[in-house]
Amino acid sequence: MAIKVENLSKCFHIYDKPRDRLLQMLCRGRRRFFREFWALRDVAFDIKKGETVGIVGRNGSGKSTLLQIICGTLTPTSGRVRTDGRVAALLELGSGFNPEFSGRENVYMNAAVLGLSKEETDARFAEIEAFAEIGDFIDQPVKTYSSGMMVRLAFAVAINVDPQILIVDEALSVGDELFQRKCFARIEAIKASGATILFVSHAGTTVIELCDRAILMDGGDKLAEGLPKAIIGKYQKLLYAPAGKVEAIRAAIAGDGHKESLFAETSTVSPETLEQGRAEPELDECFDPNLRSQSVLSYESHGVLIEAPQILDLAGEPVNCLKSGKTYRYTYRASFAVGATGVRFGMMIKTLAGVELGGAASAASLQDAISHVEKGTVIQVEFAFQCNLNPGTYFLNAGVLGATAESETYLHRLLDACLFRVLSSADKTATGAVDFKCVPDFTISNE
Repeated sequence: MAIKVENLSKCFHIYDKPRDRLLQMLCRGRRRFFREFWALRDVAFDIKKGETVGIVGRNGSGKSTLLQIICGTLTPTSGRVRTDGRVAALLELGSGFNPEFSGRENVYMNAAVLGLSKEETDARFAEIEAFAEIGDFIDQPVKTYSSGMMVRLAFAVAINVDPQILIVDEALSVGDELFQRKCFARIEAIKASGATILFVSHAGTTVIELCDRAILMDGGDKLAEGLPKAIIGKYQKLLYAPAGKVEAIRAAIAGDGHKESLFAETSTVSPETLEQGRAEPELDECFDPNLRSQSVLSYESHGVLIEAPQILDLAGEPVNCLKSGKTYRYTYRASFAVGATGVRFGMMIKTLAGVELGGAASAASLQDAISHVEKGTVIQVEFAFQCNLNPGTYFLNAGVLGATAESETYLHRLLDACLFRVLSSADKTATGAVDFKCVPDFTISNE
């Protein structure tokens, strides 16, 4: 095991007034002047060497506290953590920098904290400096840096110490897009080298792409763990649940004893069905009654219900075996048991692993959405799309968004609402999931 977390709990003391902290010290435990806040309760899990594990959860679920304890910057109230290997952490990037030191001096100080000798840091310094891309500021005091420069330098140090265990806490949500891509590429390289990665992110697609397994945290408790696609589905269902139903959904997830379903293959299609989509040449589009999604996940409804999702050809006939290059219509019905404002409809096409390939919304923003929908209204929703996918099996999502007093939210959403297969073609030369209509060309020269 690279990381072993055993019955971990962390309690913080909350004082209502500054003087209560002093009174607590003076009374020596005879009286309590604080309230207890349990950030973690009896959390336990194992991470094997070489695994990449994602942790997801709502704000305040205890994710950051958990990572800080694993890194050793916080002590647990009870339980223990064991790690085997050099740990590099990307938590609050730059928080360990001395603002009076130059960037160069902070690089050496941080590298020493992470276990590198001066000679090892000397050998790596050019690569660290090149990755950070802060130019001459490397010799200026860190207090003169922008937040982006601080992030670049901190990340450059952390990923250049050859970590055996890399811990990342939403650090990649900062910086420009080019820097984020650079960071992801480096993390992928670290993963390929066999390092263990513990990754916290609110981005479900990122967790699905990077992680082998995922853990769902909420209110300091570990609710579930399993394959990323299954866990992300449960996380999103909890995230978009109506306030009055959060506890019931949370209890249902925590009480789900069918752990094997979370660790099952993300594909709910038989191998024979998958093979048909790859091997049989020049099949005609059709509807296969056996090709149905067995992993439909419904968000809690805010008074709206999505019904009858299906794919139709241009003649209006139901199909789920599609031909690449042709246009189809994805339809569903939205029934409004309550009135709603700022209504938008959406769809998303995903791979079997849950990676989002593309989709659309009925309006670009709330300003362009349907301003008001009366109670009792039924709306038939339709998205025409061109199937530019290569042979394989895919899922479709359906969603209805609406404005609430606080923000825009899902009034109802179905994950894996429809399952469809793209049929093979004898002359297909495209590879991957999406057909970008690439045109190959080459010239042979004997000179």
